[in-house]
Amino acid sequence: MIPRVAGVDEAGRGPLAGPVCVAAVILDPARRIDGLDDSKKLGVKRREALYPQIIEHALAWRIEFVECLEIDTLNILQATMLGMRRAIAALSPCAQHALIDGNRIPDALACTATAIIGGDALEPAIMAASILAKVARDARMRELHMQFPDYGFDRHKGYACASHLRALRVHGPCPQHRRSFAPVRLAVDGVRQGILPGLQLPA
Repeated sequence: MIPRVAGVDEAGRGPLAGPVCVAAVILDPARRIDGLDDSKKLGVKRREALYPQIIEHALAWRIEFVECLEIDTLNILQATMLGMRRAIAALSPCAQHALIDGNRIPDALACTATAIIGGDALEPAIMAASILAKVARDARMRELHMQFPDYGFDRHKGYACASHLRALRVHGPCPQHRRSFAPVRLAVDGVRQGILPGLQLPA
């Protein structure tokens, strides 16, 4: 009997805003998906075309969002580890082993695991997870753009590009910004000191 192996990857550890998204995927050996690759190497249209194929053909899959409040409470590394635990635990059927992109395995996983540096370019299940995480997070950032249009989330997806940093200086942070990240923390300080207009901040 072939063991059920889940690939696990994340999207959104580096941005200043929005959630980190983790996906876990158990591929079905009997239902091949052509064209899988590291999501960073695929164009937007190709990723979005593969997304429904993965959902349809995978034996099991799960996408978890870890929101800004948890990121700021735990730190981004631990928030990512939490997302991985949640995603793996929610798979049905459950995973017997997990292949995790990177060099760290979360504590208290529901199964055994192996960390693989550069795994999103080596293991098809991790490739599939990277595509689900990236497409799902990009869609979430487009939704957040509708709520907070001043920041350009639909374009840069929360990353610290020049236009995003400029918007932070002009408008201050919104509720979807990660206060524990240095550029956002500086913007929060600017709002509290009356240097930036910003949104209303908690005391």
